[in-house]
Amino acid sequence: MLHVDQIPATLAAGGEAPPPFTVARVLTETRLDSWLTLGLVLAAGLYLYGVHRLRLRGDRWPVIRTVAFLGPGLGGIAVVTVSGLGAYDTALISVHMVQHMVLSMIAPIFLALGAPVTLALRTLPVRPRKRLLAIVHSRVARVYSFPLVAFAIFVVNPFALYFTGLYEITLRNELAHELVHAHFIMTGCVFFWPLLGLDPLPGRWPYPARALLMLLSVPFHTVLGLTIMQSTTLLGGDWYPSLNLAWSDPRNDQVVAGGILWAGGEFVSVTMLAVLVVQWIRQSEREARRLDRELDRQEARERAAEAGAGAGTGPTGRM
Repeated sequence: MLHVDQIPATLAAGGEAPPPFTVARVLTETRLDSWLTLGLVLAAGLYLYGVHRLRLRGDRWPVIRTVAFLGPGLGGIAVVTVSGLGAYDTALISVHMVQHMVLSMIAPIFLALGAPVTLALRTLPVRPRKRLLAIVHSRVARVYSFPLVAFAIFVVNPFALYFTGLYEITLRNELAHELVHAHFIMTGCVFFWPLLGLDPLPGRWPYPARALLMLLSVPFHTVLGLTIMQSTTLLGGDWYPSLNLAWSDPRNDQVVAGGILWAGGEFVSVTMLAVLVVQWIRQSEREARRLDRELDRQEARERAAEAGAGAGTGPTGRM
């Protein structure tokens, strides 16, 4: 079975080049015996167990959160890593760029919308819950969840990866390659969790500031994508030409990869900006309802006080 670590080894040994990439190979080259598969299954199992515990004690958990976490969240990671896409991510930079988009932007967004920290806080015993709260409110969490810090990490990291020798190292070293996948996920979570996530985080900005920061992130993928498309230097050095794939031209594939990053990045950013605005509107509506209830209670207290005062002075007035 063809997989990410087999393409380089096969070619280095003088073996035959992998067959052309097709949509069918996304399914036929799926590999379910990796450590990542185990991690995804474990994460899904823990989440479902938490939901089950809530239901056993009669508490509700929104179905949409479960769908978001398990579907586009963990499912998105699985599609681009353990499927045939993962098998070709060192042979085609366009496939790698699809991975980049899903792991750093799409999957983290839906993991955040799944609110796993909130679920854990509602289901864990007292001692583990206190430890989790200590982590959430730790100095490290405060620094990395601060929106400007997260924004800087999110913007700078891809430029540092693709326009230095680091990217070629990740192509030639399996461990570095897997660490980059994990790094993409963590970078996306650090950026999107404080902006769109539903979990309690320290120092979260108000919605107008979050919307502004999301808006500022939109041009970033345009600049990065166009830079890759127009670059006369191939990403990864001589790695892709050395594969000698008769069915793929490295330079054309790099243009496609830049286009994926440009168009995909803008689409996701604008879509998530819309999601943030919707959250903002709903929060404003909840606040308005809360104020209305408080005003109703205040008016009720005033009427009760007036009625009590009237009842107290009535008999005195008749005497």
